[in-house]
Amino acid sequence: MTEHFTVRNTIWDELKVGDEASVQRTATAQDFFLFAHVTGNINPANLPGNEEAPPLAPSMWIGSLISAVLGNRLPGPGTLYRVQNLTFHERVHLGDTLTAFVRCTEKREKPRAVFETRVTKGDGVLVASGIAEVEVPLKVIEADTRQLPELILDEHDHFGQLVTCAAHLPPMPTVVVSPDDRNSLGGAVLSAMKGLIVPILVGERAAIENAAVELGVDISGYRLVEVEGHHAAAATAVALVNAGEARAIMKGNIHSDELLGQIVKKDGGLRGARRISHTFVMDVPTLDHLLFISDAAINIAPDLMTKVDIVQNAIDLAIACGITQPRVGVLSAVETVNVNIPSTLDAAILSKMAERGQIIGGIVDGPLAMDNAIDMEAARTKGITSLVAGKAEILVVPNLEAGNMLAKELTFVARAEAAGLVLGAKVPVMLTSRADNDRARLASAALAQLYDYWQRTGSAYMPATSLTSAAK
Repeated sequence: MTEHFTVRNTIWDELKVGDEASVQRTATAQDFFLFAHVTGNINPANLPGNEEAPPLAPSMWIGSLISAVLGNRLPGPGTLYRVQNLTFHERVHLGDTLTAFVRCTEKREKPRAVFETRVTKGDGVLVASGIAEVEVPLKVIEADTRQLPELILDEHDHFGQLVTCAAHLPPMPTVVVSPDDRNSLGGAVLSAMKGLIVPILVGERAAIENAAVELGVDISGYRLVEVEGHHAAAATAVALVNAGEARAIMKGNIHSDELLGQIVKKDGGLRGARRISHTFVMDVPTLDHLLFISDAAINIAPDLMTKVDIVQNAIDLAIACGITQPRVGVLSAVETVNVNIPSTLDAAILSKMAERGQIIGGIVDGPLAMDNAIDMEAARTKGITSLVAGKAEILVVPNLEAGNMLAKELTFVARAEAAGLVLGAKVPVMLTSRADNDRARLASAALAQLYDYWQRTGSAYMPATSLTSAAK
């Protein structure tokens, strides 16, 4: 529990000329981003990420530190500004430690008072100086110093790194199945423009060309295989892969079941040695690594042996994305084995199978509840000793319902970004949703590129430290 303190103000009758107070603050990237959000000032000179020069602290952010001294320390709670003038002498850089100082120099007609104000760097260099006139509170106020509501800033761009990494590989020939609406065609064209894929458009020519006109793009440079109907488009896509003309499939404006039906058929399909499964890859603002969730789209109520393939498929994708030894948390409602909850039994068996080498490439543990799989403090509180607890990079869910809800809650409540891939077939399949934005489609194409490279070479294209905070 967070301990709370109270601070008491200095009222007019108590205030004396010569009274002084100060606060200290180190300039962080989060300060600069929050200032930009609050004020709407997006001057690139003040924002981290500017390639031309390191960011400088906004001058008015520096001035706001003086307001913090007056409002919190002297005179304290209840103080109201009348006048503040400031002269800025030096620039402040990211990481500089500042001291904001105020000293009462004059008491005017009640309740007004004048303060000398200044801000210095840690080395004593004067950054800003000025005079403040305030209304000093007349009544005693004790304020609780409780923490403000937590703000979440997405300081990591894992998807951007995925796309940048994959764009260094040669574009991958990819069949785009029925891209006959604005969203699906737009995702394919954007992925091609970024150098991720060479699209082969399969479907009804008139519908695809109409979508291109609506989108305002030129598709004359792309191969277009004309077939009638979504069923025929899915069958043609599979045939093109089997003929060696494409190394991936991207879902367009076609129902997932119709496309998957052609992929998993026994004769002429794309079945591999394992059961196919889907893995969501999430860029979650509160995590400093990618989060993989499986299976949330294909296997409704997987049995134990299907879960073995789900786990292995997810591990392979995580390795392809640069995680050397992924940590896999097998989820259930509780973190102890309970014969009345079958998913806890499956989790325990999967963990033991990984120990014995029947699942390879990752560290698997379960059962784990969601809290102690992701949060170290939750794992400590429950006394869980595990190489995975609190640090899981892959979450294996009990069934499709749990996985689908988890992925969508992270997307629409926690503002995570989601991409995904179907694994276990001969080639990666991008099972994009109509609700996916361009960034999600790009990330899915990048995943397909990296997974295809891993399938062909047996190694990740990029070191683990480039994309994630890999297992230490």
